[in-house]
Amino acid sequence: MRLIIATKNKNKVKEIRQILKGLNLRIVSLYDLDRKFRIVENGRTFKDNAVKKALVVSKVYKNDLVMGEDSGLVVECLGGEPGVYSKRYAGRNANDYKNNLKVLKKLEGLSKNKRRAYFFCFLALSLGGKIEEIFEGRMDGLIHCEICGDNGFGYDPIFYLPSYKKTVAQLHLSLKNRISHRSKAFRKLKKFLEQKCLEKCEGFRER
Repeated sequence: MRLIIATKNKNKVKEIRQILKGLNLRIVSLYDLDRKFRIVENGRTFKDNAVKKALVVSKVYKNDLVMGEDSGLVVECLGGEPGVYSKRYAGRNANDYKNNLKVLKKLEGLSKNKRRAYFFCFLALSLGGKIEEIFEGRMDGLIHCEICGDNGFGYDPIFYLPSYKKTVAQLHLSLKNRISHRSKAFRKLKKFLEQKCLEKCEGFRER
């Protein structure tokens, strides 16, 4: 059976495959489908975007499990920014580097206790055009004063974890996949699939 990840972010798909390793599922992304999707992420919350991604694809590929995911950085002193705009925070031509620079610029000169932030991940699992379950994951930390590290993607190079004295981009991928917001949400998904969903899905496909 397939699990379609409703994303074109190859880095996310790589992480997800590693986290869900061991499940009897073929994990594919939007790049692997016959039909092309362009999903506008215009929701007001991570949940809105994740649900939309899952349902848009699930209504076409009704016999597959479809997972919509939305995640991003929330900086407390910025009133929750970048939030749902994490990917395009620096504008139309935004990329990871520009987004990181914008956050650093806004926090320039602020002390450590004013640089609290967290990564948040929201998952929506769909089958047959309906949402089956939702999952959340969060990782708390601080915004570093500079870009550090070559691993990871997105805001990983400026997200500092005091307990490890490193940014997420300085961690080995295997460690990141044990502690990240995304891994926390996906472990909940994995447990759900192992315990409750795969048998139901096989029955659904046989109808």
